Amino acid sequence: MSRPLIARYRAVIFDMDGLLLDTETLWHRAEIELFRRHGLEFTWDDKLAVMGTSFESTARYFAERLGGTVDEGEALVHEMEEIMLGELQVDVAGRPGAVELVQRLQGRTRLGLASNSPRRLVDTALDTAGLESAFDAIVTSDDVEHAKPAPDLYLLACERLGVAPGEALALEDTPSGIAAAKAAGLTCIAVPQFAETDVSAADRVIDSLEELLAEA
Repeated sequence: MSRPLIARYRAVIFDMDGLLLDTETLWHRAEIELFRRHGLEFTWDDKLAVMGTSFESTARYFAERLGGTVDEGEALVHEMEEIMLGELQVDVAGRPGAVELVQRLQGRTRLGLASNSPRRLVDTALDTAGLESAFDAIVTSDDVEHAKPAPDLYLLACERLGVAPGEALALEDTPSGIAAAKAAGLTCIAVPQFAETDVSAADRVIDSLEELLAEA
């Protein structure tokens, strides 16, 4: 009998937004509010353009869409983060099967979290969701020079977990996250939240983390 899939890895590293936690709905509300404040409508194309991207990429995009310099784009991202912080303090739900998978893996394998969000948003989201102590290593965009799609977050997560990248499994939901995991040398399973998301670069694509419960 073959070993369960996840048992083949010494560590499992989760993305947070849209993969572990259902925060994309909250981000969407924050993005809509930001654009409303600045006199424009936030569209679905805007959503797809910034989902899962780095602070710098989002800042450049906001500067182009809302007008202004790169510095003004960075200020817009900070403004959106303040809106998001308020959302995260109210309620955060797990994606289908996510909390159950974390609970099943605790004590059986090393658990990491690698997020493009800044530390204060990650800590707030995990605290609200009751997952503040679930992970052996948590790395955020504040911990690296280059966020996803660069491999830095995953390389640092593996270092802190004490495993080689080839011994770790990444769970992602965006093209930039998949690119980061693969560039770092991890196996990557994609769980896209939206049908329009291109996750073809992943090693495997599933509809829900619930599918992995039987393999944990």
